[in-house]
Amino acid sequence: MSAPTLLSELESLVGECVSLLDQASTFEALEDARVAYLGRKGRLAQAMALLPSLSAEERREAGQAANRAKQTLTERHDARLAELSRAESAARLAAFDPSLPGRTPFAGSRHPVNLVTADICRVFERLGYDIVSGPEIETDYYNFEALNMPPEHPARDMQDTLYISDSIVLRTHTSPLQVRTMLSKKPPVAVVAPGKVYRRDSDLTHTPMFHQIEGLYVDHDVSMADLRGTLTHFVRAIFGPGTKVRFRPSFFPFTEPSAEVDISCVLCGGTGVAGEGACRVCKGTGWVEILGCGMVDPNVFASVGYDPELYTGFAFGMGVERVAMLKYGIGDLRMFFENDIRFLRQFA
Repeated sequence: MSAPTLLSELESLVGECVSLLDQASTFEALEDARVAYLGRKGRLAQAMALLPSLSAEERREAGQAANRAKQTLTERHDARLAELSRAESAARLAAFDPSLPGRTPFAGSRHPVNLVTADICRVFERLGYDIVSGPEIETDYYNFEALNMPPEHPARDMQDTLYISDSIVLRTHTSPLQVRTMLSKKPPVAVVAPGKVYRRDSDLTHTPMFHQIEGLYVDHDVSMADLRGTLTHFVRAIFGPGTKVRFRPSFFPFTEPSAEVDISCVLCGGTGVAGEGACRVCKGTGWVEILGCGMVDPNVFASVGYDPELYTGFAFGMGVERVAMLKYGIGDLRMFFENDIRFLRQFA
């Protein structure tokens, strides 16, 4: 191809492209025209690919013409794009009705775990309990030894505890806060300790990080009857006045005697039947375990300098996620951590 022929080809494609750009009435049509003429495989690129076949002098002249053509088409494209953008904005403004009410965006809501934590703490605050907090990274002494768990106790197994070093752990419960509180003040003591705890669990029903609330009450002549009355009041404040409560003997290293607390199933009302079969929540038993409790072991008092002959007390602990699942009818623990806005919006 000769230089005059290539120059004629460039002039022709500039005219065609300008016509298409000026006629484009949508962003899609404008983009199609740009790709056809200015794209990597467009008409202009095809014409410029012929430059090496020309002589040096012809190539210089044709190259300058090709660059002018590219600049002209690019400026024409950008101008038409600006025109279409202005027209679209004008149409949008013309369709806007300022008399319509505004749309309030979703501002978020408190997480159900936080809601239940606040509900539980509120019940005990009304009974005169203080809220305490403390470090999530604990020493072996506060997490185990002061709570009557000697070095050989199964709870120290690496499968349960996340160790930072031989003597430093991520706390496995919020009970260390009970020890810290007793070391800092004399009876009477009435505290609840909410917070994150960590264990080496990760399956459909457990997570390596979850939330607990533990409580402690110490004074003269505190009895198992006080424990039962306090927790029965708590359960009915959270789940309703008709909720039944039962205490079963159990074992915890820092309480003696110890008990598990069950409540009548929130789904089937304690009947064990839901729909046409056994209740999926209580597995047909009519009862659901909710927390553990007991009278503080004298060895724990000895470790904090309390005289077990003068003082008695009780302690209890519960998983907040479990309470939230029962309170709100949530069937999958993972929903608490997936941050699905459709789930969280329900608690706004």
